[in-house]
Amino acid sequence: MLLQILGTGCPKCKQLSERAESAARELGLDYQLEKVTDINQILAFGVMMTPALVVDGQVRLVGKVPDVADLKALLG
Repeated sequence: MLLQILGTGCPKCKQLSERAESAARELGLDYQLEKVTDINQILAFGVMMTPALVVDGQVRLVGKVPDVADLKALLG
């Protein structure tokens, strides 16, 4: 599973990255985490607000940082 965090490195982007990684670990997923900071790449996903979470190429979350339990539900 490829998890991509779209964002420029702001505190919320870092928080989403940490929580997504925690959720994936707690679920025992085989995952790779990638941070996408290039604005052109972010726009290519059609994302206008960060942070965003992309799971296996599909944008699943935009503009918010849910808690780990919500992320586990989204990833599970």
